[in-house]
Amino acid sequence: MAFKTLFSLTRTTTVAAMLLAATQLVLAQATPKVKFATSAGDFVVELYPDKAPKTVENFVQYVKDKHYDGTVFHRVINNFMIQGGGFDASYQQKPTRAPVQHEGRQAYEKGLRNEVGTLAMARTGDPQSATAQFFINVKDNAFLDPGTQGFGYTVFGKVVAGMDVVNTIKVTPTGPGGPFGSDVPKAPILINSATLVK
Repeated sequence: MAFKTLFSLTRTTTVAAMLLAATQLVLAQATPKVKFATSAGDFVVELYPDKAPKTVENFVQYVKDKHYDGTVFHRVINNFMIQGGGFDASYQQKPTRAPVQHEGRQAYEKGLRNEVGTLAMARTGDPQSATAQFFINVKDNAFLDPGTQGFGYTVFGKVVAGMDVVNTIKVTPTGPGGPFGSDVPKAPILINSATLVK
């Protein structure tokens, strides 16, 4: 009888361990991470496909296509955000795919906000214009969230490692550069690579 109980307990423990491992695998797949290796250091972002699925799919495809490799942070404003992903080191705009559907309201309703360390899609005045450019909030920017007066900006991830690097980038001296009249780092901050973390 004791042997049967022990066997049953062992089997239950094994099944529980397998379920736990499977759950962790699903969670790992559900929250992909991307490592940015930059000339200022490395940082890692975690993405939220359960809250902004089309935006995350779009961003991950650009990562897989190596679109971000060799681009720069071309807009850096301390106490606001750092923006990159669209221009190479010569300030030539990189070609992109068609814009991704705006998911700002959906992400907002699922709890994502333009807060310190969050990753959001950059766009023009047209809410349906986001392609590859992104920004990282370096302060809480509630005015960028969807509201009664506007679509806001879609948050789809967060810096989970290397926020010190982001904080270094945000205070870099800026001025005019390329086609931009201001807010361009005087010493270019290059994204050497963006890769999915396994």
